Order: sequence, then C-alpha cells, then structure tokens
Amino acid sequence: MPDQKASFETLVDEYYVALFRFGISLAKNENDASDLVQQTFVIWAEKGHTLKDPSKAKSWLFTSLYREFLRIRRKQQHSSPTEDEQLEYLSEPTHIDFASRVDAANLLEILEDLDSVYREPLVLFYIEDLSYREISEILDVPLGTIMSRLSRGKSLLKTLLTKGFGK
Repeated sequence: MPDQKASFETLVDEYYVALFRFGISLAKNENDASDLVQQTFVIWAEKGHTLKDPSKAKSWLFTSLYREFLRIRRKQQHSSPTEDEQLEYLSEPTHIDFASRVDAANLLEILEDLDSVYREPLVLFYIEDLSYREISEILDVPLGTIMSRLSRGKSLLKTLLTKGFGK
C-alpha cells in the first residue's frame, strides 16, 4: 500500500495545478475550481485503480473533472431559487492577487467572453498542453470537431484581443 500512497501523492503533485487552472476556466471562481479538483482526486482514490493504462492518468483526471463540473452544473440548474440565494449568501468572495496577474487576468477575462464550446478546448490545448486526441476524450467530442473548435476559437480570441488593443 505505501506504493499506492506515493503514487497518489505524485499524481497530485504533477497534475493539481493544471487541473485547478482548468477548473477555474470552467467554474470561473477559485473556490469552485478547488472543490472540483478535490472531488476529482476523491474519484481517483475510489476508481483510479480501474485504469488499465497508467499513461492515461492525465486524460482520465481531466475527463473526471469535466464530468464532475457538468454534473454539478446540471444539479444547479434544478435547484430552487431559495437554495441559490442561500448558497450565494454563504459563499465568500474570491480574492486573487491581481498585481501579479495583470496580463493573465486580461487574457482570462477575454477567454471568459468566449462561448464555452470554444473556451474549453482552447484552455485544454494552450494552457494545459493536451493533445487534440486527449481533448477529444475529455470533452467527449469527435476529433474533427475539436480541431474546428480550436481553429474557430483562436480566430475569435484573436478578434477579441485586437479589439482590446484598439487595432
């Protein structure tokens, strides 16, 4: 068992930051992103042993995080307004060190303006450095669709970036 514990810790060390960034791009808030990542590792602890090919752990984790995000989003769409108001009241504002992230903040703000259909593949490709095939598996979308969404997303992002600089 010590080997499994070391393996789990290695996995967390290697992928936590990347999963957290992906979680922020989906949830648009650090608290929810952190919850998504933690739940992803809980799922790994429960089901990760079923993965036959250890080289696919990264893809498995990103897919699990994405599916957990979709599950939570579906659940929230079915919640009552009273529950939403209570959750909003109980949640604390997220504080980010903006001084050290000025350029990143501008880019993330522009990314948030993109439809999630384009934003998710762009984040996975450029920020998380995943292959087209891995993105296709994570988002459960055909490879050709991922390629066209990336192309269209890059074009939209370029348009938004040039508007921001008055060109």
